[in-house]
Amino acid sequence: MPVSLLMNFLTYTGVVAAAVSGVIAACRKDMDIVGACAVAFITALGGGTLRDLLLGQKPVFWVVDQSFAIVTFIVAVVTFYSSRFQTFSARSILVPDALGLGMFSVLGASYGLQAHTSLFVASLMGVVTGVFGGVLRDIICNEIPYVFARSAQLYATCSFAGAWVYILLVRGFGIAQTIASLFAILVVFLMRILAVKYNLRLPDPKPNRA
Repeated sequence: MPVSLLMNFLTYTGVVAAAVSGVIAACRKDMDIVGACAVAFITALGGGTLRDLLLGQKPVFWVVDQSFAIVTFIVAVVTFYSSRFQTFSARSILVPDALGLGMFSVLGASYGLQAHTSLFVASLMGVVTGVFGGVLRDIICNEIPYVFARSAQLYATCSFAGAWVYILLVRGFGIAQTIASLFAILVVFLMRILAVKYNLRLPDPKPNRA
């Protein structure tokens, strides 16, 4: 698969998954269609917007190609009105959010490599792209961002690990980007699902003893 086609596929799929997770979060806060669309846009496009700004790429990706904004809008409306026929539980956001996290993490790392950043900075671009949309979503929904909560299961760690898997496969072992992307996305997705299932967290500092 050509690199440009792969990047577009990851972006569109990640945008769809993130938009769905944004609408689910908005519906659980009893927002109307305007609120749901706003949260969907912020969740789907927020991380990539920050990434582009940090890498000095202007205009940002969804301004250059309006199709990403159009897809986000359509997905938001369809998901919002489908909520009339189903109830969104707290767990219903898990799968689309984990998919979006994996795809955006790989996408951000790939953009970092293309911008000739260091490998570490490229991995951080993966985390920014994967995590920041969800941070904004939680803030808009009047929640402490999940990724910052002490009680939260692994989240940014999954993104960081997936970004490094992609970087090492591409730069270290010369694996084709398509294969490296799919494998890294799978790593992020499975890490996130297992973290929730088994309540995996980063260790807290040991309490001081008098």
